[in-house]
Amino acid sequence: MSSIARTGPDVSTIVIEPSRGWIGLRLRELWEYRELLYFLVWRDIKVRYKQTALGAAWAIIQPFFSMVIFSLFFGKLAKMPSDGIPYPIFAYAALVPWTFFANGLSQSANSLVDSANLIRKIYFPRLTIPIANVLAGLVDFALAFAVLLGMMAWYHIYPSARLVWLPLFLLLALVTALAVGLWLSVLNVEYRDVRYTVPFITQFWMFATPIVYPSSLLREPWRTIYGLNPMVGVVEGFRWALLGTKTAPGPAIAVSAGAALVLLVGGAFYFRRMEKTFADVV
Repeated sequence: MSSIARTGPDVSTIVIEPSRGWIGLRLRELWEYRELLYFLVWRDIKVRYKQTALGAAWAIIQPFFSMVIFSLFFGKLAKMPSDGIPYPIFAYAALVPWTFFANGLSQSANSLVDSANLIRKIYFPRLTIPIANVLAGLVDFALAFAVLLGMMAWYHIYPSARLVWLPLFLLLALVTALAVGLWLSVLNVEYRDVRYTVPFITQFWMFATPIVYPSSLLREPWRTIYGLNPMVGVVEGFRWALLGTKTAPGPAIAVSAGAALVLLVGGAFYFRRMEKTFADVV
């Protein structure tokens, strides 16, 4: 959709016209609607735990109990290596960014269908909807991350100067969640089957990411190729920056960042290409 301002002697009119073909991303328009983005993020945060008994505690319960299960089956029984780090914190340090990614992917994939009434009524940049869903997950991430810091203190593991790299790894997780969410949200408008495939995608993706095992099990060049999964760079980066593991992300982080950027740019242009059909189909 595009808007054209037309002015006359006594009145100013904005005419909204459907876009044609491949169009630009119009990021400036997103900035103009930044206040709307803020309110959408705030709405998603409030709705997420509305009428729940435990509220925001679910942000901690989900990764924590996953860590307990992984520690029992993979750490104790399977004797999975953990790069010299106690297995519980080895797993939890990966589950914190992974849970942020998985929830952001799931929420953004369903965001357009869930906001159908809003899309039909008024015009605004539709990109704000999946972006808001991903950004809302930062609150859950902050709560789970606070528990991670407590676990680090319990195990007498203290972060070094590498901690300054952590925001970049979090940004990579956010970009990856948004990138894949953009693709799936558009497909979900056309094919409602996508809603049911998202849990399978995230489950398969989790075991394709070094959460229960270290990427050091792979040798080069396979470890670098493994970085085509953007979450490989995120998980290994978190462990390296927080826990001081010897397995630095290395070339894999560059591959992960490149893959995430390609997914994001492609997903954004595809989203804008199909945006004009949302109000009719959703």
